[in-house]
Amino acid sequence: MLKELISRTQRNHGLEHATIHVLSEHHKNFSAQGNSTHNGFFLNIYGDLSEEAVEQAVQEAYTRMKNGEHHLAVHPNCGTVLLTTATMVTLASQTALALEQKRQRQATPSVVTLLAALPSAVLAGVVALIVARPVGLALQAKYTTSGDLGNLRVARVYKMRPSPVTRLFKLLLAAGSDLKTTAYRVETVFN
Repeated sequence: MLKELISRTQRNHGLEHATIHVLSEHHKNFSAQGNSTHNGFFLNIYGDLSEEAVEQAVQEAYTRMKNGEHHLAVHPNCGTVLLTTATMVTLASQTALALEQKRQRQATPSVVTLLAALPSAVLAGVVALIVARPVGLALQAKYTTSGDLGNLRVARVYKMRPSPVTRLFKLLLAAGSDLKTTAYRVETVFN
């Protein structure tokens, strides 16, 4: 049961990414953010895209994935990549600090230790930023998405009221602008 729920979520996550890829191929000057569940995904569009454009993108993404374009399931701006990057940068920087603290034989970090560790921590952070992207993409491809839709079928696509999270993302993406924000729900079923 749990394995099936995870598999469904991975396939919906892949279709969500494929939809964003297709939208990006056909439209400019918008941002998209989504999240997937076992029975579909939510898609928030920040910009001026029609409901018809979103519906067409979902259908095109579905068709292309069913025809073998499984690579569309992986997206470079996925939360998996962002989380991997944040984790690796934090661990690298903390490791640099801990090594400097150990080198200076201090039980607790001091301002001097922090200043001495800063160049190493910055360098470690930059290296982690470079390495994290391909690692995050690989983790995404292996664990959080699936390009094989299997028996997934799109049931319906409809507009919905933007959630508080959607409105928060709008603030972060375009504070002070009159950027149009539209939320969609894509429901899927498995035969």
